Amino acid sequence: MSEEAVQTDARLGRALVALQEWKSLTSEEWGAAAGVPTNEAWRLAEELRKLGVEVARAGEGWKLVGEADLALPEVLEPRITGTVFAGGVRHFAQIGSTSVAAMKAGADGAGANPTRGLVWLAEEQTAGKGRAGHVWESNPRDGIYCSALLRPKLSPTDVIIFSLAAGLAVVDAVHEVTGLWGDLRWPNDVLLKGRKFCGILTELNAEVTRVRFVVVGVGMNVNNESFAPELREIATSLRMQAGRRFSRVPLVAALLRALDREQAALHGGVGAARASILQRFEEHSSQCRGAAVVVEEDGGYEGVTRGLDERGFLRVETSSGMRTVLSGGVRTR
Repeated sequence: MSEEAVQTDARLGRALVALQEWKSLTSEEWGAAAGVPTNEAWRLAEELRKLGVEVARAGEGWKLVGEADLALPEVLEPRITGTVFAGGVRHFAQIGSTSVAAMKAGADGAGANPTRGLVWLAEEQTAGKGRAGHVWESNPRDGIYCSALLRPKLSPTDVIIFSLAAGLAVVDAVHEVTGLWGDLRWPNDVLLKGRKFCGILTELNAEVTRVRFVVVGVGMNVNNESFAPELREIATSLRMQAGRRFSRVPLVAALLRALDREQAALHGGVGAARASILQRFEEHSSQCRGAAVVVEEDGGYEGVTRGLDERGFLRVETSSGMRTVLSGGVRTR
């Protein structure tokens, strides 16, 4: 794990839940709820403020001011009960990369129970990564920076299906909470009005015939108001598209529930789930059929998309015949 990683103390989660439930608490009540001495209650307020939660004095006690948009495990738990991720969320104020941390933990044996999943969530990433070594801009508290570790019964050749399913989970979660429909760009981006607001990076640790574990990293622009000059024409956020802020807590919870549904279907058999995933991905992608694209693979080439093949790879008709995109980035012309 990155030496920059700062994991959030569970006492802060208990403290926040107590404030959300009771609105105003004495120092004694708040300390008891969080599991700290009464004379240390002020430290809870200081730590929560560092994470963007506004806590104020209320007479001899404390109160929550406004909404606390902080997806701590204790806050998420009631919303993800019954999923494979229940009890498995780890929250960080800051981390290098949630996916790097998850991959290392998986290699060290974390999440060994195949029926359970683990999640790394961060308020800020200092070395967020995207596909093909690209950097993912991770502004503090603006977005969702999340990586889920699962141990599905898959062969390495089936991981593309898992990645497509993760994209569908993002689309479903965003629509559930915001009413917006994301547009899937094969294999791992989600767009709104042609601009990217979410990237998905699926990584695996595998043997020749079986997957040891999969890490699905999701970077989602939620409340960003602007981007660096080089990103302004290609990036967007949910806030910029809808014209209002969104709480990240219900979005994270909806995402984990949707990932749980997708992995459960795959757990029942990749063959049985494959057709549904391919069909739904094409339905939620304006790029999959009939789009003029440039493929950044094999030196680059142009063509028109003709849907996904039975494995989940994109088919592109070129002037020299039909080609299958295996790993290259794809952009519309």
